[in-house]
Amino acid sequence: MRLTLISRSTWPVLALLIAACAGCASDRAAAPLSKALELNIAHLNDHHSQLDAMPSELTLDGVATQVELGGMARQVALFKSLAGSKNLLKIHAGDALTGTQYYTLFKSAADAALMNSVCFDAFVPGNHEFDDGDAALKDFLDELANSRCHTAVLSANIVAAAGSPLAPDGGPAKLKRYLVKDFDGVKVGLVGITVSGKTRNSSRPLASTLFNDEAISAQQAIDELKAQGVRHIVVVTHQGYQADLALAAQLSDVDVIVGGDSHTLLGDFSGVGLASAGDYPTVARNKSGETVCIGQAWEYGKATGLMNVRFDESGVVTRCGGKATLLIGSQLRRRDDQGKWQAIADGERQALTAKLAATLGAVTVLDPDQAATATLKTYSNRVAGEKEKFIGSASEPLCLVRVPGELAQRSAGVAGCAAANTLSRGSDAAQVVAEAFLYAARRADFALQNGGGVRVAVSAGSLSMNTAFTLLPFANVLVELELSGAEMVAALEDAVDHHLASGSGGSGAHPYAAGLRWNLDMSKAKGKRFSQVEVRDRMRGGWAAIDPARSYTLVTSDFLAAGKDGYTTLGAVSRSGRAVNTQLLYTQSFVDYVQTKGHVSRPPRSDYSHQAVVTRSGVRLP
Repeated sequence: MRLTLISRSTWPVLALLIAACAGCASDRAAAPLSKALELNIAHLNDHHSQLDAMPSELTLDGVATQVELGGMARQVALFKSLAGSKNLLKIHAGDALTGTQYYTLFKSAADAALMNSVCFDAFVPGNHEFDDGDAALKDFLDELANSRCHTAVLSANIVAAAGSPLAPDGGPAKLKRYLVKDFDGVKVGLVGITVSGKTRNSSRPLASTLFNDEAISAQQAIDELKAQGVRHIVVVTHQGYQADLALAAQLSDVDVIVGGDSHTLLGDFSGVGLASAGDYPTVARNKSGETVCIGQAWEYGKATGLMNVRFDESGVVTRCGGKATLLIGSQLRRRDDQGKWQAIADGERQALTAKLAATLGAVTVLDPDQAATATLKTYSNRVAGEKEKFIGSASEPLCLVRVPGELAQRSAGVAGCAAANTLSRGSDAAQVVAEAFLYAARRADFALQNGGGVRVAVSAGSLSMNTAFTLLPFANVLVELELSGAEMVAALEDAVDHHLASGSGGSGAHPYAAGLRWNLDMSKAKGKRFSQVEVRDRMRGGWAAIDPARSYTLVTSDFLAAGKDGYTTLGAVSRSGRAVNTQLLYTQSFVDYVQTKGHVSRPPRSDYSHQAVVTRSGVRLP
C-alpha cells in the first residue's frame, strides 16, 4: 500500500474539499431547517376532449353494474370540493385535445371552457396538443391565458423559434419552463416536460420547434430553481408511466412526478373489477436515493389523482400518500333476467352508493357541477345532433389493444373485452378500420393503420357518428402510395422497431393491415421480425407471398404516408413522388363502410394481419 503525506499547509484546503464533498451526497442533508410542508396535488391527464360522462361497466359489490363514469362537469365538481384543502396544486398533465366531436366541431374552445372551470395551476402540453400544429396550440393556450385562471403552461424541453406562434414577436412566449408557487412562505417549483420523439414523429409541430432531451432539460430547470432557494420540486410530465420511473432515477432533487401520456391506471381497483399498473402513488428513488412520489390518473376524465406529500423541516419527503379515484354518478344499472340494463331501485341504489363512499376508496360518487354543466351545454346541443345520427351496428364487440398480447385494459368497460384478457390476434378495432380503408380505396392492394390511431374499443350494438369520430378523431385523409413489396415489408419493420427500440415513441406505431398478413417475432432484430408476409387477391380472395420486386398500391392515412410514427420508408416513398392524396376523410371512410355494410364484425381469423406472434421476451402467443 502506498501512503502520501500531506503537509500542514494543505490542511485548510483539504478541509474545504471534504466539506464540499459531504454536501455532494445530498444538498438537503446539510440544508438549514425550514418549515415542514404538507402538499396536496389534484391532477388529471389525457382527457382528449372527452367532456361527456361515459357509460361504463364496473363490478360493484361483486355484481356487474353500469355506471356513468367521469365527464368534465363531474371533474369540476370534485376540484371545487377540494377548495379548502391545504396547500393545493391543480395540475393537468397533457393531451387535453383531440378525441371527440367537441374537438372536431369547436377545436380547443370547448376544452378550454371546461378547463377554465377548474382553474388549473399548471398545464403541460402533450403530444396531441400539436396534432394541428403550433398555431392551433397557440389558440388553445390563449384561451387558457385569457380567462380568470391564467393557467401556467409549462414545458422546459420545448424551444419555439422566435417569431413562431409559440414565441410571437412583440409578445411573451406561450410556454414557461417552470413555475414557482408559495405556500406559507415555502416555495414549490413546478417543471414541465413534454415527450420529445413521440411529439416530433407522431404529431405536426413546426420543424423550427425544438424538443430537447427530457432528462437534461428537467435537471437544468431543477438546478435553476434550487439556485433560487426553491427546495421542493414537482416535475409535471407527458411522457408515460415507465418513462417517469426511469426519469426519477436520472434526476437529483426531484420530489414528485405527476404524469400522463400512457393512460395508466394506478391504485387498487380490484374491488370494481379493474386491473391497474401499479401503486398510487408509486414510490421511487431519485439519483440521490431520496423518495419520489409518482402519480398518473388514467384517461378521458374518468379518474382524478389526489396525492398527499409531506416534507420535513429539511425538505425531505417523509410521506407519499393519497389515492386515484374513479368519478361515478349516483344512477346505477344492472342486468335483468333478459340481460337488459335496468335502473336499480332507489333504496338499493342509495345503500350501495353509501357503501361505496364509505368503504371503497377507489370510487367517488358525486353529481356534475351545475355551472360547468351549463357551460358544456352551449357546446353539447350542437354535438348531440351529430352524435345521434345512426350509421349501422356492430354484431360483436371490437376490442382494443395496440400490440398483440397486451392486456385489454384499453377495452375496459366494453362487455366481451375483459381487462384480464390478452388478445393474441391484436386489435379488432384497428383491423376493422384497415378493412374500411381498403374498401374506400378501390384500386389499393392493401391498407395500413397504426394501432395508436384507433382510440376506443367498440361495443356490440348500434353505431353512431359519435362512435366513428371517437374511434378516429383526427383530421386525416387517405393517401395511396405506389411501393414495392420490399418497401412494404421495410415499413412494417420500421413501425415495430419504432416502439421496441430504446427511446422510441410508444406502442402506437404498431401496424395493422387489411389485405396483408404476416408472422411477427418481436424477439428478433430489426429486419428479421416479419416472415411469411402474404397479400390477399382483391378479386379472387386467395393469399400469396408478397413479391419484393413487384409494385403494389397501399392506402393509409396522410399521417403515416408522411413518415410519421416511425414509418420512415413510407415517408421516403411519398417524397419520391409516388403518393396520391384521395381527399377522402378517413373518419368518413369508416362511416361509409359501416353504412354500406349495415353492420360490422370481426373478420375471419385468417384475414387478421397478425397470424402468429412471438413477444419481445420470446413467448409465442396462442
